[in-house]
Amino acid sequence: MAYVDGFILAVPLENLDAYKRIARKAGKLWIEHGALTYVECRAEDTPHGKTTSFPRAVKLKADETVILAWITYRNRRHRDAVVKKVMEDPRMARIMESEAMPFDGRRMIFGGFTTMIEMTSA
Repeated sequence: MAYVDGFILAVPLENLDAYKRIARKAGKLWIEHGALTYVECRAEDTPHGKTTSFPRAVKLKADETVILAWITYRNRRHRDAVVKKVMEDPRMARIMESEAMPFDGRRMIFGGFTTMIEMTSA
C-alpha cells in the first residue's frame, strides 16, 4: 500500500497565485523524481468547528484559505529516496531562494502516513 506525505496550511488569499506558482514548480520536481501523485486542494467546505476543524488547526485568519495537499509514494523507502532527490535538485534550491514563501510556515501541519485501507472505483 502507498505511503503519503500530507500537508495542511493557511495561505493568504492575496498570495494564492504565488502559492500556486511555487506548488506547480515543486510538484513537477516531485513527479519527475518518482512521486506517484502530487495534489494541492483549496478549501471549499471546511466549517469552523467548535473544538477542531481545518480552520482551527492552521489558526485561519479572515483573509486566508486552507490548503490540503498530499504526495503519494510506493512505500516509506520510496518516499525517502524521492525526497532526497528533490532536496538535492538545484532547481528546488532555486525555487526556495527565488520565491518568497507566500504563507506562514509555522502554521503548516505535515507528516508521513502509511496507508491502512485503500479503495478505488476502478
